[in-house]
Amino acid sequence: MIENLIAALASFVIAAISSLGLLGVVLMMAIESACIPLPSEIIMPFAGYLVSQGHFNLVMAATAGALGCNLGSALAYAVGQYGGRPFVERWGGYLLITRRDLDAADRFFARHGSLAVFIGRLLPVVRTFIALPAGIVRMPLVKFHLYTFVGSWIWCFVLAYIGMKLGQAWESNPTLRSIMHRFDAVIVVLVAIGIAFYVWRHLRHRVRRP
Repeated sequence: MIENLIAALASFVIAAISSLGLLGVVLMMAIESACIPLPSEIIMPFAGYLVSQGHFNLVMAATAGALGCNLGSALAYAVGQYGGRPFVERWGGYLLITRRDLDAADRFFARHGSLAVFIGRLLPVVRTFIALPAGIVRMPLVKFHLYTFVGSWIWCFVLAYIGMKLGQAWESNPTLRSIMHRFDAVIVVLVAIGIAFYVWRHLRHRVRRP
């Protein structure tokens, strides 16, 4: 049951980006930045692969990813702003948000202040949840979105660049292509593994237990 759900979700990610292009990148990264387990470490490299195929360019891919991050982060910011930490602790378990995630984001924000939003966007895990403490302390929205966009753009650019280079190697190296047959199938498997790891990790430390 869970395996089928993960496989379907992984296929959904690939299909959305393949069919919608840049809009799909925006959508997937918005979901990821709204604290829902869709790893950007898979989304953006696949976008980079499509760059290598000529569907769009690298700057456009990074910008689409950053815009998606801003959209999803706006929702997470609003949850923190209007609901506060008690709301997140009560309901966050349904999205697999753990106290460990919240504590890490809170400590990071307390240590770095507003710059935590920019720095956090460059760090795995922290980047997904940093909007929550920013909303709780009501960080100025303009500064929040500026730091979110710049940090996310750098993160998305790097990941998309890696995917682009892998895509170029895929096309130019027949040995590599013969081993793995289809690049999109490999990405589906990686998405499934990433999501399964995320779910497993968070089920061990849920905010809300049944």
